[in-house]
Amino acid sequence: MKLSHFHFELPDNLLAEYPAENRDESKLMVIHRETGKIEHKMFKDLINYFDEGDVMVLNNTKVFPARLYGNKEKTGARIEVFLLRELNEEQRLWDVLVDPARKIRIGNKLYFGDDETLVAEVIDNTTSRGRTLRFLYDGSYIDFRRKLRDLGQTPLPKYIKRDVEPEDEERYQTIYAKHEGAVAAPTAGLHFSKHLLKRLEIKGVDFAEVTLHVGLGTFNPVEVEDLSKHKMDSEELVIDEKATEIVNNAKLKKKRICAVGTTVMRGLESAVSSQHTLNTFDGWTNKFVFPPYEFSIANCMVTNFHLPKSTLLMMVSAFIGHDLMKKAYKEAILEQYKFYSYGDAMLII
Repeated sequence: MKLSHFHFELPDNLLAEYPAENRDESKLMVIHRETGKIEHKMFKDLINYFDEGDVMVLNNTKVFPARLYGNKEKTGARIEVFLLRELNEEQRLWDVLVDPARKIRIGNKLYFGDDETLVAEVIDNTTSRGRTLRFLYDGSYIDFRRKLRDLGQTPLPKYIKRDVEPEDEERYQTIYAKHEGAVAAPTAGLHFSKHLLKRLEIKGVDFAEVTLHVGLGTFNPVEVEDLSKHKMDSEELVIDEKATEIVNNAKLKKKRICAVGTTVMRGLESAVSSQHTLNTFDGWTNKFVFPPYEFSIANCMVTNFHLPKSTLLMMVSAFIGHDLMKKAYKEAILEQYKFYSYGDAMLII
């Protein structure tokens, strides 16, 4: 498969600027892999496709407010700083992206907040937009993290042109988010409401939780025609014994194992044993799934509608077959499904 196989024309008006009014009332396209049948439902109808003993695997990562705005010393120029990951807790070193990058050089200082009590010094260039910052703050580590959180904004994707609104803090987060560390939401999970989770639980559906801290690398454009040459950024992944037990038990009983989102699918496929069961995992994964690919763990999947040429679209293609993916996306555009982070959902069974 080549990069050009994943190009399609996406009308601008189908990029969702806002989420559906109620989490579980976005549209849901249901795709039957074996027959190629496509149904149009609402997300809360998902419950009708699962039975007792089936398992949903959720990514319980929590998005932190990663986008900060600071001012450059002397010139006062406004600089956007996007926190990617903490490199050293003691020294308060962070891997960040800066914009506009051309103005930010090693040795520059940035001042944050009205009182300017938080300062950062640029100590390294990592990529064209990437920098390493050392934060200077007169207070404990807990106070420092609180300050970052207070000054930070919800990191909505760049395609959303509007300003961040108070509701985004809640809506750009799954209701089961627990472990802070993601700079982008695992968006398939945004459709689950407390009510829907409760109904699934009452029906006897089991839940397994994994943690994959979504980085911006997930959305990095693929710039090589030969997909085998593309390198994914590494993301932190934790799969504990409880999750492996729930998943392997369901696999043994030939139940449905549903990966809620591409991040979960990547996580599961990063921890497969030689017997095609799920192993525990605690480390980093740069797994890139593209066709042709044999999946070992999940046999169904919930996902959003993805952008042309994205690694996420490539995974969907690998899971349902390229022709069926193209047919489904053509129909989604025709039926005015909303795309991307705040968009509608797809259930592949």
